[in-house]
Amino acid sequence: MRKIAESTVRRLSLYLRFLEEFAEQGAGTASSEALASRSGGGTTSAQVRKDLSFFGSFGKRGLGYPVPALIASLREILGLNRRYRVIVIGAGKIGSALVQYRGFKERGFDLAALYDNDPKKVGREWTGLTVRDVAMLEKDLRQTPADIAAVVTPADAAQGVTDRLVKSGVAAILNFAPVQLTVPDGVTVKTVNLVLELEALSYAIGQGS
Repeated sequence: MRKIAESTVRRLSLYLRFLEEFAEQGAGTASSEALASRSGGGTTSAQVRKDLSFFGSFGKRGLGYPVPALIASLREILGLNRRYRVIVIGAGKIGSALVQYRGFKERGFDLAALYDNDPKKVGREWTGLTVRDVAMLEKDLRQTPADIAAVVTPADAAQGVTDRLVKSGVAAILNFAPVQLTVPDGVTVKTVNLVLELEALSYAIGQGS
């Protein structure tokens, strides 16, 4: 299977959102120029066509892409034609914000459980989820496996939690902890580093000044 760059996958996700907006506006077709214009960041129509060409032929020259068909294709490519069970480890501010965000469910990501080791938080309810003791993690995952886990713990706890998740069969981890996680082959980790994102913005501001 051909290895597709992460940057390409991210653009496909953007194209899908723009196509859904076009569909809401009643558009039947969309050009690569329109998708490139909405994407910004230097994305060109040639880049749009190249990204889509990795997965097949979706449109006709001069006619654009059929919006409903391309939406269906991108949803299949991105794995959004099924639902995913997601658990969150860490009931702090970021963790609680994640479980309250309604957009996840709309995209097929069902936030099913929230864990913490703080006795003051365990048993509290957040948007319909009761915070569970993280000591129950392995038992819960044996009974009901999770597709994705979000690690929202302090840095010193993140690797230990990740090891437990991996041993329990979780193969996709979204890491919010400010630390690089080590996982075996076959497990995918995506790290959300807010500091790096802010520094990138700082650089952009500096270059524009």
